[in-house]
Amino acid sequence: MSELESKAARQASVVYTVLSLAITLVFLVITWVDGNAYTTVARVGGMVWVFILSMIVFMPIVIPMVKKRVMG
Repeated sequence: MSELESKAARQASVVYTVLSLAITLVFLVITWVDGNAYTTVARVGGMVWVFILSMIVFMPIVIPMVKKRVMG
């Protein structure tokens, strides 16, 4: 793997991780403001589920975009 590919991979991992954490935070906020009483286990389980699914969705979208931008 070249230096540019390594740089692109690192940048992409940061981008899709931050996006996934942001979506997870949105999920947490929604569980607080929607008026239902969720248990801590339900919130944490939902957060883990949302984080994993958003990582799965964002990885194949973000990696090529960042790689194209970094490598030209």
